[in-house]
Amino acid sequence: MQAVILVGGEGTRLRPLTSTVPKPVVPLVDRPFIAYMLQWLAGHGVDDVIMSCGFLASGVRNVLGDGSRYGLRLRFVEEPDPRGTAGALKYAEPMLEERFLMLNGDVLTDIDLTAQIAQHERTGAKATLALVPVPDPSAYGVVRLDDDRGVLDFVEKPSPDQIDTNLISAGAYVLEREILDLVPAERKVSIEREVWPLLVGDGLYGCPSESYWLDIGTPERYLKATFDIIEGNVRTPVLERLGDDYLVVDETAQVRGRAVPPAMLQRGVRVAEGAHAGSLAVLGEGVSLGEGAVVERAVVLDGTEIGADCTLRDCIVAAGCRIGERTQILEGAVLGEGVTIGAENVIAGGARIFPGVSIPDGAIRF
Repeated sequence: MQAVILVGGEGTRLRPLTSTVPKPVVPLVDRPFIAYMLQWLAGHGVDDVIMSCGFLASGVRNVLGDGSRYGLRLRFVEEPDPRGTAGALKYAEPMLEERFLMLNGDVLTDIDLTAQIAQHERTGAKATLALVPVPDPSAYGVVRLDDDRGVLDFVEKPSPDQIDTNLISAGAYVLEREILDLVPAERKVSIEREVWPLLVGDGLYGCPSESYWLDIGTPERYLKATFDIIEGNVRTPVLERLGDDYLVVDETAQVRGRAVPPAMLQRGVRVAEGAHAGSLAVLGEGVSLGEGAVVERAVVLDGTEIGADCTLRDCIVAAGCRIGERTQILEGAVLGEGVTIGAENVIAGGARIFPGVSIPDGAIRF
């Protein structure tokens, strides 16, 4: 089975994490984000994946290689200019087989693709959309189905009186190659707005699922995805590492303080006396916590040094940062790569500090 993954966006909502790293390979717990999708696809029989790239494409290719480590073949196409969801698919047309999957690369999910493909075959569909329920569909576009799961209608960002279903598109489609005949070449085309309406009543089906689904487009959702992975709320290969106690402490880590599950402390992590990591903490390779430092509900990426008596809570700290003593990073704050924060600062309230910035001692107290 073949799949096309759309990863052409710049990841602007995730900046500053994506200021220096392409969104598909931003670390998520212990592997590049897109690796979860590749491993999920391989588990459902996909053996050939085409990555449709745009922004920082070479960085994605350099990290992922040829896909062999994920049990599949991985190839790349680079749009010459942004062409939308259907335009990107059209650009990859020479590489596509008679039936294939198309996926939005921003999603973490464990939807049963095998069941979706089986329904697609059973109904003789031209396109089958994975659908998931959400508590509040008003921020999305709801999909109405008939009794046979044929798509009746799409309602974009419905008002309360228009909400008669909570099913939205999960960004995972089973497609027949003939779909490409509906897509004009060499221009920007939206599959959602320009192709699906042409297929309503003519081979377009939905496949509802109660599986886990999350669009990782913001720092808040990145943290939620991290916590859901290490708590086991979504089925991923990370569960095997976490084991029954939901705790990974690499054998090279030096923990003189505490590691509180669920948590992951990777190679070379150092936790000084009186410090603790967790619960809900991920410390990347070579991270160090000074005496009395607390990191909980937070992600700290490779090589970051955290001074004594610091508090990091509900935050994301990119690789190579330096945080001075008694500093607090709180409430959704995000530090980009290589940031230096001096002693006795308070960074909070969703503040985003971009890569390479240096803040002196006591300069900020949000």
